[in-house]
Amino acid sequence: MSQAIEGLEPAAVWKYFAEIARIPRCSKHEEAMTSYVLSTAKKLGLEARADKHGNVVVRKPASPGKEHVGSIALQGHLDMVCEKNKETVHDFAKDPIVLVRKGNILMADGTTLGADNGIAVATNLAIMEDRSLVHGPLEFLFTVDEETGLTGASNLEPEFVTSRTLLNLDSEEEGHLYVGCSGGRDTIGTWKASYEAVPGGFVAAELKVAGLKGGHSGLEIDKNRGNAVKMINRVLLRLAGLGVRLAALDGGNKHNAIPREAEALVFIPKKKWEQAAAAAADCGEILRGETGSVEPDLSVTLTATKKKAKVLPRALQAKICRTIAALPHGVTKMSADIPGLVETSTNVAVVRTDRKSVTVATSQRSSVASEIDEICQTVAAIFTLGGADVRGTDGYPGWKPNMNSAVLQLAKSTYRQLFGKDPEVKAIHAGLECGIIGERYPGMDMVSFGPTLEAVHSPDEKIDIASVGKYWRYLLGILNNAR
Repeated sequence: MSQAIEGLEPAAVWKYFAEIARIPRCSKHEEAMTSYVLSTAKKLGLEARADKHGNVVVRKPASPGKEHVGSIALQGHLDMVCEKNKETVHDFAKDPIVLVRKGNILMADGTTLGADNGIAVATNLAIMEDRSLVHGPLEFLFTVDEETGLTGASNLEPEFVTSRTLLNLDSEEEGHLYVGCSGGRDTIGTWKASYEAVPGGFVAAELKVAGLKGGHSGLEIDKNRGNAVKMINRVLLRLAGLGVRLAALDGGNKHNAIPREAEALVFIPKKKWEQAAAAAADCGEILRGETGSVEPDLSVTLTATKKKAKVLPRALQAKICRTIAALPHGVTKMSADIPGLVETSTNVAVVRTDRKSVTVATSQRSSVASEIDEICQTVAAIFTLGGADVRGTDGYPGWKPNMNSAVLQLAKSTYRQLFGKDPEVKAIHAGLECGIIGERYPGMDMVSFGPTLEAVHSPDEKIDIASVGKYWRYLLGILNNAR
């Protein structure tokens, strides 16, 4: 047993947490975890099966006197994000996660901890093992590949799970109940590129927008952070009035992130260099004034370069820049049911230029299916009007909050009974497996909760030890109170 968990309660949860810390489980490589869960269920004499994707369901009969209660599924995912510090020597394919205890915090030694979502897996295994607990019929659902595509949940078979009440154990703030999440899709516009020689009397320059905070395109979309692609495009439109020609435009890295940096290779009429430099500097001042204290490190620079290239035709340059200008970015609708919740948003995420094309990728999110249809149609229409070829991704479904949910009422009353106060009911403007599970199993009544985790997906990931005990007590209380 790892010394880091000695004496911690609930002992069974921490025992299993330490055991699975020794098992490789990076996303898309959860085979050992699937086998471990199946073998554990067999040792405990419980019915279990895996599907062809590696998802596992285990069934445990009701405790005496609770046979009449409707079956409840407890769900978490088997995979983890595998990240480490540059100086850390660690092979996630074979090396165990080294657990480190610092007061009331448990973390790993230079790697991700895997508490997301290892704590749910350990919790399920502990409940599977303990025959003294009071509960109705239970199903334990372990899904794969949540972190890189939600593909395990997306491929669940129709009868794999029979419960129509589900407790998702993949939230990260003790005392918070999540009852909704957004669905997401991408909409991408592409222009076929052609190039022509730079006119005589032009000089090359690099235009850059940098120093922005960026962030998750769902969780941070309401923070008024700057978008580097939208910002650099504003400068380009200003410079176009001086005859500046565009050779390349690149910015952003991921479809689900607000772009932090963008750069363009441009060619400026030599006689208008000073005007162009002044215009870029003025744009920088305007943008800093608009973003205020939100983006204190924003910089807009125009620097001479010796790079050689061809430029896009003026008409194509205009189409691209005008389209980016027209594309919406940010919150488009707030929830009417949950104060402060972003319901629908869109993000201008990435622009890339290569020899054959210029591509702009955008991402849309909403917890309401009809609204994500609408915002995707809006973005696609703008691309079409701008002359781009458009394609969209299938994405993943949202989970619309149901404030009259029976399991929500049970969860709220149990928290109040145990801790003397109401939990905070929230929804998240990001994807959860609940959205997909709800689509796979119509009528599924769900809530999501968990202990307190910080800095997940990074080597600074940590779990609050005390919150695990509280979360465990809460979960058992819900199962005991179910009627």
